[in-house]
Amino acid sequence: MSTDRTAALDHDTPASYRRLGPGHYAPTVHTQGAWRDDEQHMAPVSGLLAHEIDLHEPREGLQLARLSFDILGVIPARPSRVEVRTTRPGRTIELVEATMTVDDRAVVRAHAWRLAAHDSTPVAGVELEPIPGPDDLPEWAGTDTWEGGYIAGLEFRADPARRPGRTRTWIRARHPLVDGEPASPTADLVRLADTANGIAVRVSPKEWMFPNVDLTVHLVREPVRGWVGFDTRVSMGPTGLGLTSTTLHDEHGPVGRAEQILTVRRMPPPR
Repeated sequence: MSTDRTAALDHDTPASYRRLGPGHYAPTVHTQGAWRDDEQHMAPVSGLLAHEIDLHEPREGLQLARLSFDILGVIPARPSRVEVRTTRPGRTIELVEATMTVDDRAVVRAHAWRLAAHDSTPVAGVELEPIPGPDDLPEWAGTDTWEGGYIAGLEFRADPARRPGRTRTWIRARHPLVDGEPASPTADLVRLADTANGIAVRVSPKEWMFPNVDLTVHLVREPVRGWVGFDTRVSMGPTGLGLTSTTLHDEHGPVGRAEQILTVRRMPPPR
């Protein structure tokens, strides 16, 4: 759909967000949602919350281990504020909460565990299967399935054997998260994680709705910057529930997991 709000979105800034002040951001067209063009896609929103968590009372030796996001409703494509607070301080274990508000309404709430880094090399091992690298898979056009400025700003490499409910895909953003600001490799990975729910769709998004109401990312190490790999499976039950489960990769191998719970329902007929 085309709206006045869509027309007002910044098409010139080569990033997902433009900072307006401390914790205050203007979304650009590169955040534009896939279900509606007057909302922000959850993927860049989660990256922005991870970025603000990184900036909140940083301490050397602490690392992001888990980030969970609850989506409280539609995220309008309008100026957004992020507030961060430490809810469980600690020397080696810390819990941080971040909330995004739009027009004074909370739209997404995040909780992040930051854990101390220790040398665990002697016992290191990952029981997550690797996938072919991005150079080994052909290009795929995500815009064949989805609309919106966020999807249009991504590069995809997808397994030719992909099928409904199952894919192995690499994704890279063409634009930085925040204009003129570096983001951590973890925030750069998190900003793409929510895309998982749109790359292995079981049914046409023109016939069914299956938005996720949450996103949880667990990490076993800090990722390296670059392509993000998705080994994704989508399951749907008979009573309107679904689950998108993904092993996340960087170009060095598996780095963690992402889970999204879905509400599955038929697309209402046009009015």
